Amino acid sequence: MTRFALLAAPLAMTAYGITRILGRLDGDYGPGADWQIAHLFGLAGMLLFVPVVLTLRALIPGTAARNALTGVTLAGLTATVVQFSADMLLALAAADRTELRTLQHDFSDLPGIQLAVYDAGPLLFFLGIVAMAALAAAARHLPWWSPAVMLVAVILPAADLNLMPVTGLLMLAALYPLTETTPPAGTPADDEQRRTIPA
Repeated sequence: MTRFALLAAPLAMTAYGITRILGRLDGDYGPGADWQIAHLFGLAGMLLFVPVVLTLRALIPGTAARNALTGVTLAGLTATVVQFSADMLLALAAADRTELRTLQHDFSDLPGIQLAVYDAGPLLFFLGIVAMAALAAAARHLPWWSPAVMLVAVILPAADLNLMPVTGLLMLAALYPLTETTPPAGTPADDEQRRTIPA
């Protein structure tokens, strides 16, 4: 499952980005099938990042900071899962794009939702996974360039959401070395049997 998640999670994000772009070509994106398929890819990608985060956690030396960082990253993932799920459910309830926007506005107006689900929440995941990649690289379980690639990956959609396909591919590149060096998620970071990336 770990190796599958390391490959499938970023590829699902690429699929989300591509489907979103294709759905917007006719200027009528949402609440139809293109919206739902794109968001299904996005939701699947976020869920698949859970074992990825746990794998990175296992590669970081055991400290309270590691546990806190893991918690923050998973909290960000939870916010993103809620966002994708809500967008899909609201689309099912909407008759057209105008009604979808109204329903989204009503949902985001609920106390705390805009901040937790749309603004700060998802940011915690993206910042957290960069930090976890950096700590895994410091422990020589990832090459030095992986955190840099991961950082570029998470910055791109903030500049333009249409760059999400590239984000997925860059995240795949950053995580790919783990597909050959990582034991199952949850193995302690100090396991002497774990292989590390050569210096």
